[in-house]
Amino acid sequence: MFFGFPLLIIIAVLLMGVIVMLLWNFVFPPVLHTEKISYWQAVALLVLCRILFFGFRRGPGGHSPQMWRGGGPQWRQKWMKMNDEERAKFREEWRQRRCRRPGEENIPDEPK
Repeated sequence: MFFGFPLLIIIAVLLMGVIVMLLWNFVFPPVLHTEKISYWQAVALLVLCRILFFGFRRGPGGHSPQMWRGGGPQWRQKWMKMNDEERAKFREEWRQRRCRRPGEENIPDEPK
């Protein structure tokens, strides 16, 4: 399993490179009159998209596992320490601060 997982990732990336190359060469040259790309250009494009759209974050949603070991984000810890009265006050203040244009009335959350 130790050697199998990295090998599986490498095979997946190489296979995705083939898929990106085939899709690019099928769609873009006829539609946008671009040149066809090679396999290694497709792999580089795949890596570039990963960096641009997801950055260097780890874990689902960009949260590292260490974040949850300390009890979660600070706002969550603060929320858990609030009593019901403080939570109600916070909710009301949040409703007051919500994005609304100057001069608009406060829109109710629940229809009546």
